[in-house]
Amino acid sequence: MTADQADPVVRTPYGAVRGRYERGVAVFRGIPYAAPPFGPRRFRPPEPHEPWDGVRDAGAFGPTAPKPPYSEAFAHYLSDPVVAGDDCLNLNIWTPEPGPAARLPVLVWLHGGALTRGSSAVPVYGGHGFARDGVILVSVNYRLGVEGYGLFPDAPPNPGLRDQLAALEWVHESIAAFGGDPDRITLAGQSAGAISIGALIAAPRAQGLFRRAILQSGAPEASERDKVRRMARRMASRLRIPATAEAFAAVDRDLLLRTQAEVGRLSSPVLGGPAFGIVVDGDLVPREPLEALIEGEAARGIDLLMGWTRDEYRLWLVPGGLVDHVDRLGPVAIAGAMARCHCGHEVPRGYRALLPEAATSEIVGQMVTDHLLRIPLHRLADARPGSSYVYEFAWPSNLPGLRACHALELGFVFDTGDVPDSAKLAGEGAPKELCDTMHAAWVRFVATGDPGWEPWDPAHPVQILGDGRPHIAYGPRDPEFALWAADATAAPEPAVVDGMPARRAEMAAAVRRLRRSVGARRH
Repeated sequence: MTADQADPVVRTPYGAVRGRYERGVAVFRGIPYAAPPFGPRRFRPPEPHEPWDGVRDAGAFGPTAPKPPYSEAFAHYLSDPVVAGDDCLNLNIWTPEPGPAARLPVLVWLHGGALTRGSSAVPVYGGHGFARDGVILVSVNYRLGVEGYGLFPDAPPNPGLRDQLAALEWVHESIAAFGGDPDRITLAGQSAGAISIGALIAAPRAQGLFRRAILQSGAPEASERDKVRRMARRMASRLRIPATAEAFAAVDRDLLLRTQAEVGRLSSPVLGGPAFGIVVDGDLVPREPLEALIEGEAARGIDLLMGWTRDEYRLWLVPGGLVDHVDRLGPVAIAGAMARCHCGHEVPRGYRALLPEAATSEIVGQMVTDHLLRIPLHRLADARPGSSYVYEFAWPSNLPGLRACHALELGFVFDTGDVPDSAKLAGEGAPKELCDTMHAAWVRFVATGDPGWEPWDPAHPVQILGDGRPHIAYGPRDPEFALWAADATAAPEPAVVDGMPARRAEMAAAVRRLRRSVGARRH
């Protein structure tokens, strides 16, 4: 490749696009896969983009979906670029060899951000490393927050998830022109992106569009409709409008985002307040995704790579000093976790026995992580032995307090540890050897379906990454999971144990006190 080589041009279903050669690979940014979701298309399923004449420039990231900024505490650790414009249903492609003859494996990436923040323009998601190693990387923007997951009586549910499906259909139809093999597509994501993938691999309409899936720190789930609906209703109350898509569409976009941020202030995984989420809709999501995958034939034959970080909860609690605050709350925080996880008092007692030196924040954090994330992924792996691979990321950040927190593994997976935005979570001096190991495992899985360690079986092999040399641990979380299994069949217990309220009503009140206390601190 010479320095004066012409920019690459590829034809898509809507028209030709011109990318750039960068560091030895061709990069196309901001390619529309659907029409701008505004005006008469607002809160509606995605529609085809208008074709264009000539060659569209694809040298810069396209517009990002409307979203509120992270709070100052979280912005210290997480980057979230904003690109203005309405044409936000776009994607980016990194490819080593544009042209239909290459037939390379493809990785389609869905970003995280609690379905309210994030974008494909986050520097940590740069695809040069994957393209350098023979994998085409496609990263996708989709509608967020109330625009993508608001639940209204006059609009179809899950428009953001429908965006993701439209992007996946576009990739399946178009990626050959960029050098990709439509029969070797892997769908991957982290956090909310992984939750989205859980819904897509269970969706009948998505079958046949991909061959493998990677779920990082997110499990298949559907949110309670009432919980999601409360977000729109609370926003409507503050805005003094009906809780309808028609009324929301008439509100100034910046005001809508400010109101969304205020209403969603206590929507963290630990606090469990109202939050946007994917809901069962009888169409794209015909039933609860995890149960569909465990009990039905959905996605049989799909290879799965999935896992978590050792200290997921640290990113939820460290910003703003909430770790210390939860520790001070003590029994109230434990009772709140019990209500959040729908468990009895024996579960936190068991965690205390397994972690005798742990602070309250760690007991609460690990309980919630296991309930929301690890146990569902274990169940999914149990239903797909032989074709599932499980990992735990254990390297502790060089920044104080974060440990092996949520999202820390991303710079290692993408081989972007040298990007300044990766250092916002990892600190300086992240180990390059671990980066090389993890990135190579993901490349291998995308290419072959095998990341390089034992597939899941009754011994529960988990690849530990970042705690010494990479190694397999058998059933490292089984003692914690046994507590939940025992709790599910436990006999009724006294209303109060060790001064901790155990009746459901009292625990619900404890959750409310915890949210009020945390909310007061955030102000």
